[in-house]
Amino acid sequence: MFVWSAQEPDYQPVPGDVDETVALKSRSGSIWHKSFRICGTGRSKWRRLLLRCLIFILGFNLLLLVLVPIFKPSYSKRPAHFSGKNIHGEKVFIAANIEDEGLIRGAWRKSVFDLIDLLGPENVFLSIYENDGGPGVKAALEELSTLVKCRSHIISDHIDRSKLPTVQFLPNDKRVKRITYLAAARNYAIDPLVDFPLLNSTIGPFSTPLTKFDKLLFLNDVVFSPKDAADLLFSTNIGPDGRTRYDAACAMDYVNPFKFYDRFALRDNEYYESGLPWYPWFTPGGSRAESWHDVMQQKDAVRVKSCWGGMAAFEARWFAESVRSVESASMDSLSPLRFRSEEEVFWDASECCLIHADLQDLVRRATGSAGNIFVNPYVRVAYNEATFKWLEFSRRFERLGFLSHVILGWLLGQPKASARAAEVPGHQVAHAEWIYSDPPNLKPGEMFGVEDMSKFGTWKKVEKTATPGGYCGGPMLLALRNPAPKKGEKYWEKINPVIPYVDFE
Repeated sequence: MFVWSAQEPDYQPVPGDVDETVALKSRSGSIWHKSFRICGTGRSKWRRLLLRCLIFILGFNLLLLVLVPIFKPSYSKRPAHFSGKNIHGEKVFIAANIEDEGLIRGAWRKSVFDLIDLLGPENVFLSIYENDGGPGVKAALEELSTLVKCRSHIISDHIDRSKLPTVQFLPNDKRVKRITYLAAARNYAIDPLVDFPLLNSTIGPFSTPLTKFDKLLFLNDVVFSPKDAADLLFSTNIGPDGRTRYDAACAMDYVNPFKFYDRFALRDNEYYESGLPWYPWFTPGGSRAESWHDVMQQKDAVRVKSCWGGMAAFEARWFAESVRSVESASMDSLSPLRFRSEEEVFWDASECCLIHADLQDLVRRATGSAGNIFVNPYVRVAYNEATFKWLEFSRRFERLGFLSHVILGWLLGQPKASARAAEVPGHQVAHAEWIYSDPPNLKPGEMFGVEDMSKFGTWKKVEKTATPGGYCGGPMLLALRNPAPKKGEKYWEKINPVIPYVDFE
């Protein structure tokens, strides 16, 4: 039933124009604010994702930094056959060229004396040849000679440069090659190896003469472990009978706890230059990458074609006696090895690489088989005591540099090889040689600079018989300074030809 009320109905007012505008603005601002928040949230997500990636990468690297040296250290656990002893009583000729007075009086001398004790003084001959090291070095060596227990020949001398071969690329400027000079010093150090009166001495504690040596050990001015030196000599690439199977074996030398030094002499088993100077030292390039694979397997005998590494061991017979060639019907006599340099003006190579090239050639001609040359990465030396003390620790971390070595090596186009790496000793080859020609009307004493060399010579095609070691060298000249260096300057300099080298096919 309908009931009429006297009250007026409760109507809602209709919004006016002003209120509606305010409401629309409010809603518009709300939409804009939401849009802004949505865009801001997107950027935050990317920032958070990037931050998480960085944290993950950092955490992963920290994890590797902890786990690798514990569970996957490099060349840290010596093989079981490494004894650090001269088990078979082998005879060792130690040769050294050293000019560091501090090392002669300190770490080097102590290590040499400990090595002599370890090998047995009656089994060792020590030959040191030093030239132009100064009065302090001479006095230090004289003191050493009074203390050494084995037979020895220790000389401080002067090499007469006027008697060494020279090369010329400028008028009135004949130069002695640095490598010629170094080769002469090394040869003087091994001179007593053959026909030296003291070898036959039986005076004092020596009851038997040293008529034949089994090993030849070269030492640079390095800090080293006597046990490591013994393992290089007697434990590298041993056979079932416990005897070594090498013609040469080298240590690895370091200038800081992670940086290997002597890349100038090192060539892998395919004649390529080594890679960057940290682990794994060699690149996976080439057709076989044998040196690289040997390192990956942590072998004590990494196959190479040449090396030095501050300390190098050889089978002494290749330096001590003439051998017969199996390649000729007349069985020609082959002379013992000696260090040498390249004869060309603008082609130089390390004497330590060339000696291995000559060694391989001699072994092939004497036996009909290839020479066995190895690097032993377990054996490491350094050029100062501080670096040497870190080497046992730093090697545990060196695998961490593997990825950077591979990537940077690839970017740099490694491995690289010498332009003459494919030359076969004894075969006819044609390549470029710098030929110097004297200018007419030259005034006495008139001097010229390196920039003038193009006026006095050029590259010419020369046909000749290839010598061993084409893979060792490159188009450069390492020459003793002329005139003599000023105080504080190096005694030698590197000179590159002004006209670029282009070899002939």
